[in-house]
Amino acid sequence: MADLLGSILSSMEKPPSLGDQETRRKAREQAARLKKLQEQEKQQKVEFRKRMEKEVSDFIQDSGQVKKKFQPMNKIERSILHDVVEVAGLTSFSFGEDDDCRYVMIFKKEFAPSDEELDSYRRGEEWDPQKAEEKRKLKELAQRQEEEAAQQGPVVVSPASDYKDKYSHLIGKGAAKDAAHMLQANKTYGCVPVANKRDTRSIEEAMNEIRAKKRLRQSGEELPPTS
Repeated sequence: MADLLGSILSSMEKPPSLGDQETRRKAREQAARLKKLQEQEKQQKVEFRKRMEKEVSDFIQDSGQVKKKFQPMNKIERSILHDVVEVAGLTSFSFGEDDDCRYVMIFKKEFAPSDEELDSYRRGEEWDPQKAEEKRKLKELAQRQEEEAAQQGPVVVSPASDYKDKYSHLIGKGAAKDAAHMLQANKTYGCVPVANKRDTRSIEEAMNEIRAKKRLRQSGEELPPTS
């Protein structure tokens, strides 16, 4: 019996020490704070959703409004607003670069934004329907002109008048035609006609004449001077 009682006592956990009790107390306090924060966050989400439902409902009932821009929200708030808008049968989009600066715009179904309007908001610009309509008309006009030009084919440009007629009062009607004739090479260029040569003697005749002049000069030098 004593052995049985001893085995039971030895199998039982020892009472926690003072340090263990303090650790458990802090853990319980931390869990309680976390639960309280979760309940507060849940309550804030409920209140935020109710406020968004009220604003969306007012927007639907206002016939003068076709779109509405909300203040920047965090990711959770934007998600709640998108859900409220979807349930209400509206259209919503988020815009903005940084996550903290992103905002939501809602539109009535019959006034859903065009792609051009969405691109304008994404660029951070205000949407101007009048300017957009002018831009659309210019784009359509340019497209029609391109299609007409493609159907007509390449444009052949011809001069307004013939240059011979334009300058006939200066050069005459026949001068331009004469100036356009094809030039032929002068095959006799560089050749001197025989008739134009100055010396028509043969080489032998020229040599005989030179020898005769030489003999005449020598005989003249040998004659004695006269008194």
